[in-house]
Amino acid sequence: MSDQSRIEWTDATWNPVTGCSPVSAGCRNCYALRMARRLQAMGKPAYARGFEVAEHPRALEVPFSWRQPRMVFVCSMGDLFHERVSDYFIRQVFDVIVGAEQHTFQILTKRPERAARLAPALPWPQNLWLGTSVELSAHRARLSSLCECAARVLFVSLEPLLGPVDLRPWLRRGRRNLLDWVIVGGETGPGRRPMDPEWPRLVRDQCAAARLPFFFKRWGHLPSWDPRAHEIDGVTYHELPRPHGTSDR
Repeated sequence: MSDQSRIEWTDATWNPVTGCSPVSAGCRNCYALRMARRLQAMGKPAYARGFEVAEHPRALEVPFSWRQPRMVFVCSMGDLFHERVSDYFIRQVFDVIVGAEQHTFQILTKRPERAARLAPALPWPQNLWLGTSVELSAHRARLSSLCECAARVLFVSLEPLLGPVDLRPWLRRGRRNLLDWVIVGGETGPGRRPMDPEWPRLVRDQCAAARLPFFFKRWGHLPSWDPRAHEIDGVTYHELPRPHGTSDR
């Protein structure tokens, strides 16, 4: 866990849960799995069991030690809503988010159906953003589960984007959007799969029509230091919702 992050759309990472297991095509080249194996080899206690799912109660105090407000990516090295994480521990994580109100917490899960099941028993403070990953159109059902949760900001991460995805059923309906933010990124690392330029363009155009913030993280085939890595047709798209949400839902 770190109070600084190289992820473009956040400031810090906080990992009260680490570890995960594959659920869909986007998991094939998981960066967190590679990192966990590296940290295990380095002897890091939190990764003594590699990428097995583990709860870390001692990590619950970490956000209270950060005095300056920041965007915090929750469980960048795992999935908070994995079936092996207890309901009790999930509630503890949410209680920390409630208490550390100076920060904005971003939870990203591939298991929004569990988040939806637990939603009535969880607090949903203004400083909590909830998102899900969608790599292909076949996974769009996750968005329906996401929209059952009462987070102030609902977002989707299309990373790695592995095919064309039509988000329009979850975008503007009349004067409101069901989603608040869209992130797109190509796959990086060993064995990366290419992203057709038309796929992010399609999503960009859908977001523009719905007046929805669109964040283009990077192409997978260009190094991060190359300015073109973060551009579509020569334009950088790094739009974010305002802190604590701007939804007109």
